[in-house]
Amino acid sequence: MLFVVIISIVSLFLDLILSNFLPYMVNDLSLFTTMFSTITIFLVYKLFDDDKKYFIYSFIFGVIYDLFLTNLFLYDGIVFLFIAYISYLIYKNFEVNSIRNVIYIVLIIIIYELVFALSILLFNLVPISINKVFYKITHSLISNIIYGEFIYFIIKHITKKYRIRKINR
Repeated sequence: MLFVVIISIVSLFLDLILSNFLPYMVNDLSLFTTMFSTITIFLVYKLFDDDKKYFIYSFIFGVIYDLFLTNLFLYDGIVFLFIAYISYLIYKNFEVNSIRNVIYIVLIIIIYELVFALSILLFNLVPISINKVFYKITHSLISNIIYGEFIYFIIKHITKKYRIRKINR
């Protein structure tokens, strides 16, 4: 659990720091837009021995993410819980290796952005188009894939060194 906390704090800290330096205006996003905390939900699943604890962690981490980054109370808690469920399904039904990890990270980013866009559409907050959603997705892939692969190798090393094995039911 200590590794999960460390990885979560690092991802949240990097999101906070980089959000101050990278542009986040429409049509002005950097190619290195971060979503480290969002993909951390997917990456840390292997470090949990109990799925219930994993889902509780995901919700609490989403609420913390809300408090520090988005100011949308409970929104990201619910979305992170949904991403945790998708991650649970991926780990239960598919093999996760270095190459597939990239595909799953892209999938998590797409799901997060689509859920966000659907929420905006549902509540009619601001005008949104498919082009804007595609733009946001494409401009957040590079840094998140690099970060995701880095964290994946750290977790892989941790699980081997400390003999942490996720028991598949």
